[in-house]
Amino acid sequence: MSVPEIRLEGVTFVYPSGVVALDGLDLIVKPGERVALVGQNGSGKTTLVRHLNGLLRPTGGRVLVGGEPAAGRAVAELARLVGLVFQDPSRQIFAGSVAGEVEFGPRNLGLRGAELQVAVDAALDRVGLAGEARTNPYDLGESRRKLLAMASVLAMNTPVLVLDEPTTGQDLRGVAIVSSAVEAAAAEGRTVIAISHDMEFVAETFDRVVVLRSGRVILDGPPAAVFGEATWEALASTYLEPPAAARAGARLGLGSTPTAAALVAALSGLGQRPAQ
Repeated sequence: MSVPEIRLEGVTFVYPSGVVALDGLDLIVKPGERVALVGQNGSGKTTLVRHLNGLLRPTGGRVLVGGEPAAGRAVAELARLVGLVFQDPSRQIFAGSVAGEVEFGPRNLGLRGAELQVAVDAALDRVGLAGEARTNPYDLGESRRKLLAMASVLAMNTPVLVLDEPTTGQDLRGVAIVSSAVEAAAAEGRTVIAISHDMEFVAETFDRVVVLRSGRVILDGPPAAVFGEATWEALASTYLEPPAAARAGARLGLGSTPTAAALVAALSGLGQRPAQ
C-alpha cells in the first residue's frame, strides 16, 4: 500500500456566510502518522479534514495529497486514498442492512466475490459487529451505528483514515474498539487522523497532537509536549483541559505524564528513588 503525504500550504477557507474557518493554515502529515486534531468547536477541525477528500476546496492556498493538489481531483478519486468517517453516522448510513452498508464502499472500488466478503467480514469483526450482517442499521442504536460507519470506511482499506469524533457517545468498550481499530490501521502502515474532544483518548492513542484555534495551528507535537504544564494556558485559550493523568503528574511534580501509563511509570520511579 502506497501511503500519501498530506500537506496543507497556507490554506484559507471562507464559507459563503463570510466565516473564515481556516486562516492561512500550514500542516504536514507524514505517511503512517497518527495525528489528533483538537480545539474548541469552530476552530476549523472538520473544515480541515473535509479538504483532504475533496468535499471542500480551499479559498486560498493548496492541499496536496501524495504531492498532487486535491483541488484538481474528483472526490471519487480522492476517496480511494482518504476515507472519512463523519461525526454523525446518519450522514453516511443509507443501506437496509449492516452488510449492505459495509459492502458499498469496497464494491465501488472494484472488490467482488471472496475478496469483497473478506473485507466486509474483517471490518465488522474489527468494530465488534460480527454476526450483525443482516441487521437493519437503524436497529443498532447511535453508538453502534457510529461503529458501523467506521466499518464501512475500514472495509475500503484506504491508506489514509480520517475519524471525526469517533468516541462521542461510546462507552468504555466502544472507546476500546475505536482505539484498537486506530492501532491496527497504524500497524498496517496507514495514516490515521482523528478529531476528538476526548483528551484521554487522544493522549493514549495518538503520537502527535495538533491544536487549532481560529483556523490556525497553535500547538503541534507529541502528547507529552502538548499536554505538558507549560502549554496549559494555550490549551485553555481554546477551551481544552489536559488529560487527568497530566494534571495529576503536574500536581505531584512528576513532569509531563499525559497518559495513565506515563503517570504510573513516573510514580514507580519516584518510589524507587533512594531516600535522602
